[in-house]
Amino acid sequence: MAHQLPRIIAHRGSPKLAPENTLASFRRAALDGAKWVEFDASLTADSRVVVFHDDDLDRTSDGSGPLAQTPFDVIASLDAGAWFGRQFAGELIPTLEEAIELFAELGLGFNMELKVDPGREVELATVALPIAASCWGDHAPLPLVSSFSRQALAAAKEILPAWPRAFLFDYLPDDWRDIAQTLGVVSLNGNQRHLDAQQVEAMKSAGYGVLAYTVNERQRAEALFEWGVDGVFTDIPGEMLKAFPEF
Repeated sequence: MAHQLPRIIAHRGSPKLAPENTLASFRRAALDGAKWVEFDASLTADSRVVVFHDDDLDRTSDGSGPLAQTPFDVIASLDAGAWFGRQFAGELIPTLEEAIELFAELGLGFNMELKVDPGREVELATVALPIAASCWGDHAPLPLVSSFSRQALAAAKEILPAWPRAFLFDYLPDDWRDIAQTLGVVSLNGNQRHLDAQQVEAMKSAGYGVLAYTVNERQRAEALFEWGVDGVFTDIPGEMLKAFPEF
């Protein structure tokens, strides 16, 4: 596999120390030594791309209701930090442009997960990828685009074929070889709780990279690396980087 995958990826930034998927969280991850971050790209009701994970606004902002049914002007006014701690009050939900410009400034590679609203899979890829490419420019390394949605990844393959893609899964599907070949992915990214050594060996033998999410225990990370997993997503990038200084 030609594409070099990162070993330690900061999952939504550094969400144990700062509110997830915010610029503060990404800055904290960089401060803790992370070289790559993962984030979620989602569409608002009026087709703006913002960095947000959940379907609903309630857990990680002072808003409520579905993100996909909320216009951007409302999203832009929400507080996405006070829920985590008073020192983060006033932290906003970032736009895709703001996040990628920060990554370029900090020298962070990134994995953009296309977090689709059902029925808008192609729309998200069509809107998000040109924005991401424009903001990132010719910075290195090439970002990784991932999704649970086959439709979104198929659209990404057509829109921005040069950027490597990864298929996300909870349980490894029986037809993973066909999926990987059709979508032209470089990596298969699986839930670490449901991975086993035989699956990792099969995916690696087929020529694909393997990334595992979300790994917050050193012993589990060690086992995954022994199986041949290329990298892990973690909520504690600073601690993981100290545990694996060679990465």
